[in-house]
Amino acid sequence: MADDAIVVEDLRVTRGGREVLPGLSMTVPRGQVVGLLGPSGGGKSTLMRSVVGVQVVAGGTVTVLGEPAGSPALRSRVGYLTQAASVYADLSVKDNVRYFARVLGRDDAAADRAIESVDLTDHADARVENLSGGQLSRAGLACTLVGDPEVLVLDEPTVGLDPVLRRDLWEIFRGLAAEGRTLLVSSHVMDEAVRCDRLVLLRAGRVLSDSPLPELLSRTGTEDADSAFLALVDEDASHDGGAA
Repeated sequence: MADDAIVVEDLRVTRGGREVLPGLSMTVPRGQVVGLLGPSGGGKSTLMRSVVGVQVVAGGTVTVLGEPAGSPALRSRVGYLTQAASVYADLSVKDNVRYFARVLGRDDAAADRAIESVDLTDHADARVENLSGGQLSRAGLACTLVGDPEVLVLDEPTVGLDPVLRRDLWEIFRGLAAEGRTLLVSSHVMDEAVRCDRLVLLRAGRVLSDSPLPELLSRTGTEDADSAFLALVDEDASHDGGAA
């Protein structure tokens, strides 16, 4: 649909002889923050790599902003933040962001704006190796933002951060969505669910639920995302047992 920034249809990915995504389908509407939640090993990173176009797939299609995932036309329109910081430790924040700006055909002013947008202007000249965990996450985000992407794919951006730093990052994410950008954010921390417009709960490469949090809680009769996810896992397991 025209209102969907990301459309995944019957996506199949096999790794090491094991089917990681056995025919997954989902959509991400434009201008929303969609949380991709679930336990480690459930297929979140594989799905995100597929959306960015760096994952070899066995079948199905992934369309981003009307183009096949990984298309050259999407180079500056999609920003990808990996779990491991993709910045150079021996360079300053400014030098890192300006390097990525040049790769994407942007100028130094764009780099400065990206640094300002993540509130790192006061640390622009600091070497990355001397940053705190939260500052390192924001430096990586600045490198992702420098191309002014319409879609942001953020793989566990708050992992290992304390609650205050996680809150600060989520305030940045919400601000980006308010500008009209689309964010697909993965996490295994269920309390981050309240910060998302919609939640996709993933387990064993399958979508257990795709809905706003209030709808999910109503469906499961639970009071929080963690309890809702456990209820869906139990329901899913019972269905698997019945099928057997």
